Amino acid sequence: MKNGKKVKLKIYNNLKIFYGTIDYKELKSVYITIQSWVSPKVYSDNWKRIVLSQSREIKHTIFDNINDKIFYENIIVDLDVRYSGIEVEKKSFMNLEITLLTKPNIDFKAQETKDSIKKVIRQVCVNNLNRNKYFDFYLTKKELSV
Repeated sequence: MKNGKKVKLKIYNNLKIFYGTIDYKELKSVYITIQSWVSPKVYSDNWKRIVLSQSREIKHTIFDNINDKIFYENIIVDLDVRYSGIEVEKKSFMNLEITLLTKPNIDFKAQETKDSIKKVIRQVCVNNLNRNKYFDFYLTKKELSV
């Protein structure tokens, strides 16, 4: 029987952040989910290119901050924003899922594992989301722009 675990983090007011695993007893991978509503700061003809480049930048941030004692360098980054519907002054839902593959005999509940996961999350949020030149991020669709 699989024993999943999910942890909610309240680090940033404009992002829903979770991390977890499908089976913490036989740990093979950890997932990180970051959700938000995004509103473009600028107009673009090619949102697909921008979203794909954002995904690539997130991968580079993770590679620079991953703990190679705990995780393999093989990672999966799935940035889901429907670029066909992105318009200035309209919010679109964003779901970012990051999958980190763990090395053998890693304990999900160990403080070093938790700290390594949180470091990756903080760096992605700071470097790729909160300092984003293309999008503003909101916790809800109805939230007023500041």
